[in-house]
Amino acid sequence: MLNIVLFEPEIPANTGNIGRTCVATNTRLHLIEPLGFRLDEKSLKRAGMDYWKDLDVTTYIDFDEFLEKNPNAKIYMATTKAPNVYTDISYEPDCYIMFGKESAGIPEEILVNHKEESIRIPMSGEIRSLNLSNSVAIVLYEALRQNNFENMTKEGHLHRLEWKNEK
Repeated sequence: MLNIVLFEPEIPANTGNIGRTCVATNTRLHLIEPLGFRLDEKSLKRAGMDYWKDLDVTTYIDFDEFLEKNPNAKIYMATTKAPNVYTDISYEPDCYIMFGKESAGIPEEILVNHKEESIRIPMSGEIRSLNLSNSVAIVLYEALRQNNFENMTKEGHLHRLEWKNEK
């Protein structure tokens, strides 16, 4: 099972979108505190996370606790400063893909020790970065594709549609 790690996420709507994507893809979500919002019932509903009960999510006090509780984790770190394009990496089926907080990304003191595992999404122009939930979806679906969409139905929701023959 793939893992998405959010380092100090600040915007509940982004985390809500990412949580929905994780539920849809059978992916674990790891949240490293401090969070820019509360995980109580009211905050979750306001962010549209009514499916939160279906999410495999773990929170950690800080990055050190995350490393302590996941000692053998193969972690890829998404940053605009990375030398590797996200499609050039071979994602293991149980790897962790980490994204930084919306305002500042992953801190330099963490990235400096993970240069070879750092990945980026190519962009043109002077844009600083893509939206966090969009970035997670882009990289996660590449990792899922590389792992043949393991534990996912390839048919998706097609069985729910009634296709009519055109005459």
